[in-house]
Amino acid sequence: MAKQGDWVTVKSVILQPGERAPQVPQDTADTPLLQWVKGHLLQDAEIGQQAEVRTRTGRLARGEVVEEAPGYHHSFGGFVPELQQAQESILRAMWGERK
Repeated sequence: MAKQGDWVTVKSVILQPGERAPQVPQDTADTPLLQWVKGHLLQDAEIGQQAEVRTRTGRLARGEVVEEAPGYHHSFGGFVPELQQAQESILRAMWGERK
């Protein structure tokens, strides 16, 4: 159980599938728009329970507790060969063929 004041992540639904904008692709429209917020619990809560948190900026958010003591995980995604080819093409255009 996470205690009041613990750092957690809460998840909430911002828009249900029927509430999504009409111009979004169908596969997107068929899924809810979700929000994940990190903050300090305002009351004790178990994973899966609804709870309110105060973020580092002082904003209040409510949602399902999904993680206790979350870290920060950054990624720019997997390797994309097309991006490497585009970079090489740009470098050739700027500097000529590399030896």
